Amino acid sequence: MAITNGPLLNSVPAQKQQTLATNYLDLASTANQGWAQQYVPDLMEKEAEVFGPRTISGFLSQIGAEEAMTADQVVWSEQGRLHLSYKCKLTDATSLLIQADIDEAVSTAAGISNGLTGTHHGVRVNDTLIIADVNQVKKVIVTAISGDDCTIATYDGSTLTATDTNLATTALVYGSEFKKGDNYQGSASRTANEPKFKSFTNKPIIMKDYYEVSGSDASRIGWVEVSAENGQSGFLWYLKAEADTRARFNDYIEMAMLESEIGLDATAETGVDDYLYGADGGEKVGTEGLFAAITSRGNITTGVTGVNAATDLAEFDAILAEFDKQGAIEEYMMFVNRSTSLAIDDMLASMNSYGAGGTSYGVFNNSEDMALNLGFTGFRRGSYDFYKSDFRYLNDKATRGGINDANASEAIRGVMIPAGTSSVYDQTVGASMKRPFLHVRFRASQTDDRRMKSWVTGSVGAATSALDAMQLHFLTERCLITQAANNFMLMK
Repeated sequence: MAITNGPLLNSVPAQKQQTLATNYLDLASTANQGWAQQYVPDLMEKEAEVFGPRTISGFLSQIGAEEAMTADQVVWSEQGRLHLSYKCKLTDATSLLIQADIDEAVSTAAGISNGLTGTHHGVRVNDTLIIADVNQVKKVIVTAISGDDCTIATYDGSTLTATDTNLATTALVYGSEFKKGDNYQGSASRTANEPKFKSFTNKPIIMKDYYEVSGSDASRIGWVEVSAENGQSGFLWYLKAEADTRARFNDYIEMAMLESEIGLDATAETGVDDYLYGADGGEKVGTEGLFAAITSRGNITTGVTGVNAATDLAEFDAILAEFDKQGAIEEYMMFVNRSTSLAIDDMLASMNSYGAGGTSYGVFNNSEDMALNLGFTGFRRGSYDFYKSDFRYLNDKATRGGINDANASEAIRGVMIPAGTSSVYDQTVGASMKRPFLHVRFRASQTDDRRMKSWVTGSVGAATSALDAMQLHFLTERCLITQAANNFMLMK
């Protein structure tokens, strides 16, 4: 029996006992590669974790809650302000044109965009008002009303200076005055005020992902010991790939709740509408994430310098003044990026006379025998408590950190979340419940829970089909509810 060697078999006998490339089998069939190397490599089996914890999820779990829902949308209402205050225009010395609620005063180049027609305010005849603008602060009484136009008279007999500028005058109802025996001057002139509330809605989005590995690859052993975000480790590469896919999907869930924007009305066609539902689909797309909710219904601060938000007490005092105008919730969580966190640390350290030397940061009792504490986790200003935490999502170059670097003018430096709850009536359980201002709603029923679904198909492991592979599927359907967005602050 004869054995014929292949032409590329690197097993040529040597004349002397020495290490040569031709003494070894070269499985890679390339010079100086694989088994053809002269010396056995010192293999470090453990995969190095060079980026630390790579996931960014966990933000919403710290400050919110999750609840099930069964409908295609979530509708909630929020109280309006108790007192009546409006943005107006003094068209002449006796005419006050009410243009917008104090919280809805939006001016455009073409004029008022709130679409007021008829009587959409609570001002009534014989109401007493404080009117204020750059020209005057006066106490007046309303003598007649025609739609949004109020006829007024001053208490001191002075003549009002017309502003004739949209939204330039603020009017506050502070009481009323009647003559003896007056009967409200008839129901047409003075009607009862109904409580005002605002209704908001949001819709869930469906998110999906999957990972697939063939049956052959699932049984292949590697040389490198891999580790996954969920703590799994081993020499099977697909374990890492599956765990990374799951971790990435969990991050996508949180990122979508932060970044998503809701589409236009279903009647207004957009490219997303056309792609998902066709030209005549008529479905609303997207969902309102946290940043979009604060931008449209909350507050935004750009800081004193326009670079870092809230870098000195003057800026924080301006923030407190804005919160005083809103719900005046006393506790806030600040989730900020690294530069803003350090700027706040420096601001607080500068309040101590020894802070410039760096000798008494932190609790102000550092000694030469201990490591200096150069950071702060919280502080109190006025009647407000602020608790500071780094937000990895805003720092990581592979997430929002990279976006912030690409466009500094639109960078998000942090967010202030009120630590409070709201009392709402839950129709599902038939009772009043306390909910955080920020919480997630996910689709679920007795049949299907879509909070975070995962299932396996294929013939690898528990065989479910003839596919010679294992497919892991992930799905969720959820939306974020941002209640009382007027108490939130986005730091840009």
